[in-house]
Amino acid sequence: MTTTKGTDPSLATALDVAGGATPPGIATGYEGGIGDQVKAYVSRVRSGEMGMLPAIAGLIVLTILFSALSPFFLTRLNIANLFTQSASLAVLAIALVFVILLGEIDLSAGVTAGVGMAAFVLLNSLADWNWAAALLVGLLVGLAIGTFIGYFVAKVGIPSFVVTLGLFLGLPGLLLVMLGDGNTYRIQSPEVLAIMNNNLPQWAGWVMWAVIVLVSIGSAYYDRGRRLKAGVPVRPLGLLWIRVAVVAVASLIFVLLLNQNRSVSVVPVEGVPIVVPITLAIIWIGTQVLDRTRFGLHLYAVGGNPEAARRAGINVAAIRISAFMICSTLAIVSGLFTASRVGTVGSSFGSTIVLNGVAAAVVGGVSLFGGRGRLVQAAVGAILISMITNGLGLLALPGGINLLITGGVLVLAATVDALSRKRSGASLART
Repeated sequence: MTTTKGTDPSLATALDVAGGATPPGIATGYEGGIGDQVKAYVSRVRSGEMGMLPAIAGLIVLTILFSALSPFFLTRLNIANLFTQSASLAVLAIALVFVILLGEIDLSAGVTAGVGMAAFVLLNSLADWNWAAALLVGLLVGLAIGTFIGYFVAKVGIPSFVVTLGLFLGLPGLLLVMLGDGNTYRIQSPEVLAIMNNNLPQWAGWVMWAVIVLVSIGSAYYDRGRRLKAGVPVRPLGLLWIRVAVVAVASLIFVLLLNQNRSVSVVPVEGVPIVVPITLAIIWIGTQVLDRTRFGLHLYAVGGNPEAARRAGINVAAIRISAFMICSTLAIVSGLFTASRVGTVGSSFGSTIVLNGVAAAVVGGVSLFGGRGRLVQAAVGAILISMITNGLGLLALPGGINLLITGGVLVLAATVDALSRKRSGASLART
């Protein structure tokens, strides 16, 4: 192994054992100008590293298609509804990314959310606990379930598919015990209901925009400073400012659009939905963990080649257990969003959403084979899946059509992932 002067040897080891699948943010730049960057990107796409390009293409195609078929699709009201509807799925897909990066799966994430929210609603509504304390207990339930899964996968050696399938079948029984057969409990906390149903004041939307721009600039210069300190080639400043400008303009249009009145009645409805900054914060924090911490680099390394990671001194079992703990805990947050939107928690809560979460992650570009993927890709995939549901709903098509199209998109995305892996492997073999 060779390391660059100034680079943390343990980080360099993790990058080496990951087989070159380095997460963006650390040692991912190329020397040269903007033209060279474009050529390098085209070369990566041709070699099979397409990232979320297919998902973005799908978003563009669906936007054009649904806009032509329904006059209501691109209205301010529907755009706000689309982002609100996709928030819960996005967080669940983000949760699943942590285990999918290891080449594992968690089929129980949805019902885990159900058990956590059952604990929350029982403590908050019946025991009259403060909503924050009740939510903390719900999160601890998710943490405990994730620890249980991780232990049996990493220590006992049972495949994650088997362990989580067992919980997928068994946890609904626990829900029935907790809530009673057919019982449904209303969410009583105004703070929880506000997450998915209320909007920020207009000034808060602009504060959110300013924070997004400042964080984009700060993160870009932080990465550039680390790379210069380590003696690693950096991308041109022009490209850095182009990326910041794209983020700034896109978020500006988003806030400007949602700050306008989108009500169809006399009561004004305006402002960015409260769930949007919460979801963005989860994506940003998770991205920092994966891209800029030793744990994140080790996670990619274990997903790329677990045996090589073990020989390099990485605690593979601890990484696996931690990934399942994060997944199950974030699944509770996804359940919180769902409970806030529907206003109730019942005995069937979370039993169907997990497969859509897996679909969202894979459609966004996260590899089912492990070692490759970003949280933002899962979020884009969730918007794509939600857009299918939203658009078909506006067209008043049967729900079966939605399931058929979603399943077809998932199979197509998995096929693209497999083919890109083969193409990438062939390119590495030639070199």
